[in-house]
Amino acid sequence: MLCDITIMPAIKKTIISLTSVALFVSSATWANSETSQKTDFLLIGGGIMSASLGTWLQELQPDWKQVMVEKLDGVALESSNGWNNAGTGHSANMELNYTPERPDGSIDVSKALDINEQFMISRQFWTAQVKRGILREPHSFINSTPHMSFVWGDTNVNYLQKRYDALQKTTLFQGMKFSTDHQQIQQWAPLVMQGRDPQQKVAATWTPAGTDVNYGEITRQLIGSLKKSPNFSLQTSSEVTEFKRNGDNSWHVTIKDVNNGKEHAIDAKYVFIGAGGGALKLLQKTGIPEADNYAGFPVGGSFLMTENPAITKEHLQKVYGQASVGAPPMSVPHIDARFIDGKRVVLFGPFATFSTKFLKNGSFFDLLSTTTTSNVMPMTHVGLDNFDLVKYLISQVMLSDDDRFAALKEYYPQARKEDWKLIQAGQRVQIIKKDEDKGGVLKLGTEVVVDQQRTISALLGASPGASTAAPITLNVIKKMFPEQFRSEQWQSKIRAIVPSYGQQLNGNSALTQQVWDDTAATLQLVKPPVIKMNADASDNVTPKASQPEASPQHDMAL
Repeated sequence: MLCDITIMPAIKKTIISLTSVALFVSSATWANSETSQKTDFLLIGGGIMSASLGTWLQELQPDWKQVMVEKLDGVALESSNGWNNAGTGHSANMELNYTPERPDGSIDVSKALDINEQFMISRQFWTAQVKRGILREPHSFINSTPHMSFVWGDTNVNYLQKRYDALQKTTLFQGMKFSTDHQQIQQWAPLVMQGRDPQQKVAATWTPAGTDVNYGEITRQLIGSLKKSPNFSLQTSSEVTEFKRNGDNSWHVTIKDVNNGKEHAIDAKYVFIGAGGGALKLLQKTGIPEADNYAGFPVGGSFLMTENPAITKEHLQKVYGQASVGAPPMSVPHIDARFIDGKRVVLFGPFATFSTKFLKNGSFFDLLSTTTTSNVMPMTHVGLDNFDLVKYLISQVMLSDDDRFAALKEYYPQARKEDWKLIQAGQRVQIIKKDEDKGGVLKLGTEVVVDQQRTISALLGASPGASTAAPITLNVIKKMFPEQFRSEQWQSKIRAIVPSYGQQLNGNSALTQQVWDDTAATLQLVKPPVIKMNADASDNVTPKASQPEASPQHDMAL
């Protein structure tokens, strides 16, 4: 009993001390919450995805406060930057990896149709922004550029003929032309044919409806417009370092000034991680269980570039080829006319490069820091199942300047080495996802991740990426706010921006023509082809589910 009496004062002192500490921590946390910046939506990343999502949100819910944070000292400096991607308006007109050949020899056009439908949403989204004065001077960010596929050799020529035949049964690819005639192809793309062996068997498709897009310029203009609203603020040189979920499922996000190291906090009801290659690392920091399903593998790219006016004035097309025998489809080469920040250039590539960075301005520790006990095995399985990809990357890293120039001459036989220089493009992160059967699989396209509480979302992956930013970010909104999304108010606003939303264009010639014509007129593009086909022609496209599956396609599409 004496022992108990002796111990009691000590216990009381301990309890009082612990209570004091708890009160201090509680008051400090409350003070921190009181001083932190409050916002409805936090957009992480200053690229095309955050810019598009912010624009959608400002239209759908203009009273919401938005904060955008970007680690670099300006927006559109990473993957969205015009020099860090191929600037292709990906609509599957020429990208052969979007139309794989099935085991029975038929062509699977389902992915091509899906990507084309999505790009038509992007065209309508940009058109609406031009009409509203948000985007200015269409030629500053989008220009008509014919899209071509070009191949040689019996196997590839036969494939391209079958691809063309399959696409001609659809509404969305009307206006495309096919030829195996050297003179005709030379009219379409002079530099590709000049100096070529006249006996070489070649084939090409050509469509006038293609585009070259400066996604960096679109990003800058969209964010410039957002900044005019008192409900929007942009913080550059600001790095997200920590996430904490609040009791009401909102988020307490710590932000560090990269210039002076000072930290501040933002309390956001909703968070979007659109940080390109940096998204996976940030997603893992949130601690949400959905993040455990993913790993990432970085792939960079470089291009040969020329500014020689004699070349840039003559090559006004984007010409995509076929991967070499034994190489995975992600290695599809292309020689592209580009119009970047008022300058005409021609790029050829991509040549894959390897770095452990997930961003061009990232850290060499990115790959290691995102490798966890939950994703290391899926990464291993993918490496074993995709050995052709591993061999390809190794061979690309070993290329010499002469090797790269030899590859260019296959597409431009009269090229001169002194006209070209090698430039480094952006980094892409190939997403790997857990799979019950295979352990892990490569995920193609862009993956939308949303937590169970629907308060935080992220975009992982790359191609077709920027081309489909408008429909992808609209899908983010649909997943985060399903009830509001179905409301008459939001639906009417969405259709005011994208008139065809909710309708399938393929198979509807009148609607496709209307969208083509309206967007082309506003965006100052060439007049689209007139759709002439049998009313039931698109019904001849056999649904994907009833056909044998084609092999999965690696897709770098820088």
